[in-house]
Amino acid sequence: MPVNEDVQLSESVKIFHPQLVNLYGCRIDDDTKIGTFVEIQKNVTVGKRCKISSHSFLCEGVVIEDEVFIGHGVIFTNDLYPRSTNADGSLQTEADWTVVKTHVKRGASIGSNATILAGITIGENALVGAGAVVTQDVLDYTVVVGVPARVVGDVRDRDKSTSP
Repeated sequence: MPVNEDVQLSESVKIFHPQLVNLYGCRIDDDTKIGTFVEIQKNVTVGKRCKISSHSFLCEGVVIEDEVFIGHGVIFTNDLYPRSTNADGSLQTEADWTVVKTHVKRGASIGSNATILAGITIGENALVGAGAVVTQDVLDYTVVVGVPARVVGDVRDRDKSTSP
């Protein structure tokens, strides 16, 4: 599993085991860390100072802004109606479907084993709990958990309770 030559990789990106990732056609900015067994597909952008934990999958069409945390085993999707074949039984190709983009805004955190459905926007500094299945947009500073993910709080409330 390579880091393909078409990857736009900032010099300060840290890939802990480059022989154990699959990166192709993507762009990864300054000071981002990439864990083991991560796949980042073509036309994905990852911002500055992000952490992409092991076993995560960022498919085509995902945009990750700066300072985003992606936990272990997070899965993104890019097709609302996936099929392997067309109605006539022929195998689908890229020409048979359209990538549905997903956007994760600055400072958001996505817990381990969360699944993010295609077309979702996760807001600035939002928090997605571990194992959540995100089926709707998540507003800025919102905490969501569960299957399907539902709002349970606001990260600013948590930040106030831990302030001196």
